[in-house]
Amino acid sequence: MKWSNQAWEAVQPVFKKTIEHPFIQELMNGTLPKEKFLFYIEQDAIYLSSYSKLMTGIATQLSQTDHINSFISFASDNLEQEKELHKLFVTEPYQPELLEATPTCLLYTSYLLKHLSVSPIEVTVAAVLPCFVVYQEVGLYIYRNQTSENNPYKAWIETYAGEEHRESVRKALSICNELAQKSTPEIRKAMLDSFITSAKIEHLFWDSAYRKEQWII
Repeated sequence: MKWSNQAWEAVQPVFKKTIEHPFIQELMNGTLPKEKFLFYIEQDAIYLSSYSKLMTGIATQLSQTDHINSFISFASDNLEQEKELHKLFVTEPYQPELLEATPTCLLYTSYLLKHLSVSPIEVTVAAVLPCFVVYQEVGLYIYRNQTSENNPYKAWIETYAGEEHRESVRKALSICNELAQKSTPEIRKAMLDSFITSAKIEHLFWDSAYRKEQWII
């Protein structure tokens, strides 16, 4: 069994809770309140401000040329795709660096950047993989099950269910599987643990947006 298949099986309980969450269900039905979606977009913009550094940092630690090029592409092309997507929903210009990260958003970016600083590269790649895979699977789930033809979030859904994102996921999965295949059992276990934790934080990210999470002090 490929490492990625094992990892995806391991997070099925988390993924089931994710697609059952009101944020995803209402996004699918087109009934998610706009203010909750925009709150999510703002927090995603904060996350993306660290994303490019994360992808570039991973690229500098990889040794295989095609792997390096893929992560450089993720740092530029994927980032631009998501920024363009944000512009479809945000009418007023805003600067992510001036927004305040929620506790969950800060947890996620700190968790990933910590791996980049101290973990073997295999573990860091596994930790960022849910950002690719979970979004693809959520996008596909919504795309296949949506009932409204006039869903206001259609562009978001089609982006993450679309071929461009799916191609990025295929590349990221392939790289992770190659790294896992060449790793020790201990590294593969650490990869699995980091993947599971990131998948859990992805779930918390949706939940925090739905609750419009705030710092209590």
